[in-house]
Amino acid sequence: MPTFITQGRYSEAAIKGMTAKPDDRKQAVAALVEAAGGELLDYYVTLGDYDFLAISRAPDEQALLKVLITAGATGGVTGLTTTMAFSTAEFADAAAGARKLIEGFRPAGSH
Repeated sequence: MPTFITQGRYSEAAIKGMTAKPDDRKQAVAALVEAAGGELLDYYVTLGDYDFLAISRAPDEQALLKVLITAGATGGVTGLTTTMAFSTAEFADAAAGARKLIEGFRPAGSH
């Protein structure tokens, strides 16, 4: 399953609600990701441009997109950004495959 890193910000309403009734959002996020067929690997509250960072695995981009749409539609989060991540072993496999492609590729401007 692909790995995704999602960052976002809590809405003002969410912060007010979490202040009035504090709870650990990790369980709620894990349940949402699992409902889409994925797995939440970890969840952090962060300082800086984003309020949280979630690392998850999902069957594909479409499954994770369902999670993001759900999170955004409920009004609790804003500014979501997601990056697909690859392990170093996955990168090594891709580099080996690229080596084969390089042999037959003619770059722009070459003759």
